[in-house]
Amino acid sequence: MQKLVPSNILTLNPYDPGKPIEEVEREFGIKDSTKLASNENPLGPSPRALAAIKKSLNKIHLYPDSSTFYLKQELSGHLKVSEKNLIIGNGSNEIIELIVRAFINPELEAIIAEQAFIIYQMIVQAVGGKKVMVPLKNHTHDILNMAGKITKNTRLIFIANPNNPTGTIVGDELFEQFLSLVPEDVIVVLDEAYQEYVTDKNYPNSIQYLSSMNNLIILRTFSKIYGLAGLRIGYGVANQEIIEVLNKIRQPFNVNSLAQVAALASLSDEAHVKKSLENNEEGKNFLYSGFERLGLSYVPTSANFILVNCDQDCSILSRKLLKLGIIVRPMKGYYFPNSVRVTIGLPKENKKFIKALEKVLS
Repeated sequence: MQKLVPSNILTLNPYDPGKPIEEVEREFGIKDSTKLASNENPLGPSPRALAAIKKSLNKIHLYPDSSTFYLKQELSGHLKVSEKNLIIGNGSNEIIELIVRAFINPELEAIIAEQAFIIYQMIVQAVGGKKVMVPLKNHTHDILNMAGKITKNTRLIFIANPNNPTGTIVGDELFEQFLSLVPEDVIVVLDEAYQEYVTDKNYPNSIQYLSSMNNLIILRTFSKIYGLAGLRIGYGVANQEIIEVLNKIRQPFNVNSLAQVAALASLSDEAHVKKSLENNEEGKNFLYSGFERLGLSYVPTSANFILVNCDQDCSILSRKLLKLGIIVRPMKGYYFPNSVRVTIGLPKENKKFIKALEKVLS
């Protein structure tokens, strides 16, 4: 059978999402474990989203609205863009896949940061495209270096802002300088999955560039601050022509009906977003203090997770934490062999993590 599979598929390493909480608890004989591994909102979804889901349960025998009409209408007002500039996906991951399938082939290449969301390079490899990998600089996308790698075969440049797993951002002045170096036939994919968590005043207002740039795609999600990770819904904002191309290969009914109504309700609940952001800022400062007290270096974050260097093999450390009921993400696969990425949780979860970390380090 393997002879029938192209080498670019055979050599792919599948994404490892980690084990379910229930399986971790069974394996280690623990209860009430705390998952701080997947950058989920510890407050959960908006109460309005839950109410909208319950109200729609008696309609799940019907196919969802394939055009996501009402959600696009709401997003259009929310972002002040035309509905024709929007595409809704089964998570922003699906839109990443649509972009790669639409614009990359074995003769073309995508420029990607080495230590950024691993899905970018996985999908490019899956379609047989060439990956041009560029190291981070000070844990941040080295976007001027990335611009310098552009050739006649370049079609996509992926930038995660904030970056996963480092939590760093590219500021507006540097981003504008970068955009001036990118030719019109190269598409910039700006992944802003954690955009709502950013408080830095130098963070680019990316939507404003759409009116002057036909080669920019902005990706956002309802999985993070809106707490809808389990429903899988995200969106892209781009030039109408790009959206039309992506819709050519988008599957019908790609976004389920419960996800649509939950996302629509979430957009109107500004209080829940504010509460989530406040919890994140409080938790961030608490964890910073804990790391400093333990003598650990960390990367200051603009997202809802922190990359911390624990000065020992991260796989061994994370397994020790598992036995104490704490689930974090080891970062060896991102070339940070001594670091883990920890999601900022509720106050009690953050305290439990620091207590467990102190125990395993001692």
